This record gives sequence, structure tokens and C-alpha cells, in this order.
Amino acid sequence: MSSINKQKIVDSVPQKGFFGHPKGLFTLFFTEFWERFSYYGMRAILVYYMYYEVSKGGLGLEEGTALAIMSIYGSLVYMSGVIGGWLADRLFGTSKAVFYGGILIMFGHIALSFPGSLSMFFVSMVLIVIGTGLLKPNVSTVVGEMYSENDTRRDAAFSIFYMGINLGAFLAPLLTGALMKSYGFHWGFALAAIGMFFGLVVFMVTKKKSLGLAGTYVPNPLNAAEKKKYGSITALVLVAVAIVLGITIPNGWFTLDLFINLVGIFGILAPTIYFIVMYKSPKTTATERSRVIAYIPLFIAAVMFWAIQEQGSTILAAYADKRTQLDFLGLEISPAWFQSLNPLFIIILAPMFAGMWVKLGDRQPTIPQKFSLGLLFAGLSFLVILLPGYFTGEDALVSPLWLVLSYFIVVLGELMISPVGLSATTKLAPEAFSAQTMSLWFLASAGAQALNAQLVRFYSADSEMLYFGSIGGAAIALSIILFLLAPKIQVFMKGIK
Repeated sequence: MSSINKQKIVDSVPQKGFFGHPKGLFTLFFTEFWERFSYYGMRAILVYYMYYEVSKGGLGLEEGTALAIMSIYGSLVYMSGVIGGWLADRLFGTSKAVFYGGILIMFGHIALSFPGSLSMFFVSMVLIVIGTGLLKPNVSTVVGEMYSENDTRRDAAFSIFYMGINLGAFLAPLLTGALMKSYGFHWGFALAAIGMFFGLVVFMVTKKKSLGLAGTYVPNPLNAAEKKKYGSITALVLVAVAIVLGITIPNGWFTLDLFINLVGIFGILAPTIYFIVMYKSPKTTATERSRVIAYIPLFIAAVMFWAIQEQGSTILAAYADKRTQLDFLGLEISPAWFQSLNPLFIIILAPMFAGMWVKLGDRQPTIPQKFSLGLLFAGLSFLVILLPGYFTGEDALVSPLWLVLSYFIVVLGELMISPVGLSATTKLAPEAFSAQTMSLWFLASAGAQALNAQLVRFYSADSEMLYFGSIGGAAIALSIILFLLAPKIQVFMKGIK
């Protein structure tokens, strides 16, 4: 997209009306609120649905298998953002991608809300994976489109947007967890579908007056020859996949372990290929190539951070269910409720961080320095959660306050990395790869969860302290290295602060 078109988009958006920000931020805030409500409401109870016995309404899978599937599912959700970003950049724009994605997510939750077989479970996962890939990266891209590159409100806007994400993520586990406890899993999944429906309504009713041209431009559209070429490639790939699965699954060659390993390999290859393609593209300028180089260490740091943070829905979810005292101060706690801690702390702290960045202005830490601090807090959050095992032993139930403290510390890191990373991605992205670079940002989460699918195999009650200590220590070491490299990375960013 040319700079002229970018300016047209900014000029078309009403620039005041939502806490000093464009009116479009309201539309995107509440669209993402409901999308995250549906996603996190489903995710809060999904791992329990997988490993709870059939007599308790679950699927009866082995716990380790359930944890691995949960990680792979999370990885595929973010990997699908690559497809969503490419389709938005080259076919129908970000606004349509958001709408189509919401439709698929809603139907995925509807499928999950009907008691059924493991096959129905996987059908719902496919719908949600593809739908989230269309919606998630593109709604964030539209936020960036509403501001010029030098608008000082950008970081604050992403922090406000991020608060909307977490408001939905806070409320959903409380409600779906209560429904799971009182009425069963499928009522919780049905509520997630209703949440996505509300998100679609908000988006369609308000977008025309508030978003202007944001989300309507296709920055790098396919020509007729390219449409024919990619259409043929897609058809061939689908046929090839169908043939391979049709042969390997009945013969028992395509196993869950093989699938986990394949996703792990792709989690490394996909971002590597993306970086190479963007760097070598003739559409990428010399300044943009330098910024791509600067983005690489930030991406690696993000993978390490999300490898810890995303274990809140796997290892820490199981920890809450089996290692935590759930009868606390006369209150019977649902293990799903712990999933609300992370967004609760973000809701409280995000405005403080947003205000702090605005107040500090040019005196605030650089983007690489913020990332290094985020990694430090992530490492500390894992060191904290190993302490109760040290003090009380591996068999005793521990106070839920340990989990509360761990979630609080990792949130401090998240606010240093996630909204800052979203903003940095829109600033550092080459023009021809704007939406796709946002997809690349979400590949950090995909790679992290593909890594987690391997790591969860090493977790057990006996290895608990070693597990948390090793991963937490690695994050702290990487944070120190990144802090030392921060001045050099800043040079490669070519004026982006």
C-alpha cells in the first residue's frame, strides 16, 4: 500500500471520539472483546473437557495427550494467521477477513457445544483454527491503519485495545467455568458461540461510520494470473493432503506424536521462511530490510516469553486442578477461574502502563529494552511457582495464592511485550507485507506452543521443580543477552522508537 493510500485511510477515520482516539478504536475494541470472550471461554475449560472421564462429561483422554493437543491447538490457531494475513494482503482486505473469521469461529463453537464424538471435537477445532487465523491478526492490523507512523497515540491505542481483549478474556472463564461446574462442558461452549455472535454484530453495525477506509484496501492484490496460479496450488495441496491422510491414518502411520513433531518443525520453518521472503523481496526497501533484521531478536524473545505465558492453559491449568487447594477461605474454586487472573491483572495494569509510556515520552525504554524486561518477569514467574513444591513437597496441595502471584508477575512481562510488540510490528513491517507481518508476530505464539507440545512431556510431579526452574532460568538468561544487544538492535530499527 502506498503512503498516499495510507494517508487516505488515516484521513477517512474520525480521529476523536473514544478516549481521545479515533472512533474506530471503539469498534475494534468491542469486536475483539467478544472474539476473545469466545476464545478464552472455550480455552478455559477445553483441557479439562479432554482429560476428564466420560462419566464426568469429558472425552476421557490421557492427561499428557490432552496437554499436548492443547498446545498444538494453540499453535495452529496462531499459525493460521499466516493464511489470514496473506488473504487480507492479497485478496479481500482486513475488514472482510475479520468478518469471515468471526463466522467460522462462531460455527466452531456451535459444533463444540453439541455433545458428540472425538471426531466432532476435531471438526470444531479446524473451524476455530481457520477462523481465528482470519480474524486475530487482521483486527490488530486495522488498529495500526488508523494512525500515522509518527502518531504518539499508537502505543497507547494498542494498550487500550489490549485491555479490551483482556476484559473479554477475564469474564469468559468465570462464566464458562461456572457453567461447566453446574451444567456441563457443552453449555460453556455454547456461551462461547454466543459471545462470537455479539462480536460480529458490533463489528457490522458500527464499522461503516467509525472505520472509514481502514481495512478496505488490499495493499498487494493478486492479478488474474496469480489468482489462477495460487488457486491451482491450493487445489493440489488439498488433494495431496487428503491422499496422504487417507493412506496413513487407516494404516496407523500418522500418529499424534508424528503430528506434534511436524507442527514443531513447521513452527520453526514458517517464521524463518517469512523472514527470508520479506528480506529478499524486491518490494522491500533498504530501510525496511534493516528493520526486518531488527525484528528477528524481538521475535525470538517473544517465542521464549509466550512459551512461558501460554502454559497457563496447559501445565498451570493442570496444576490448578490437581496441585492447588480449591476449597479456600470457605469458597469452592473452579480450576477454570484461574484463567481469569491474567486478564484481570492486565485490566488493572494496562491503563497504568499506557499512561506511563505517554508520560515518559522519549524517556521511556526502547522497544528491545522493554522486551528484555518482559522476559525477565516471565522467568521470575516460573521460579515463583516452583517454590511451593520446595516448601511443602510434591504431594501436598498448595495455596492458590502461589498461582495468583505467578500470574501477576508474568502479566508485568506481558505488558512489556504484547502491546508493545503489536505496535512495533505495525511500525517495522514492510509496506507490501503489512498484514502478513502481523501474522508473523502471532507466529511467535505458534512457535512457542509448538515448543510447549514437546516440553509438556517432561512435566510430572517428580520433575516439577526442575521443569519450572530450567525454563524460568533460560528466560532470565535470554533477557540479559537481549538487554546487552538493545543499543545495536535500535540502530537497525532506523529511527523507529
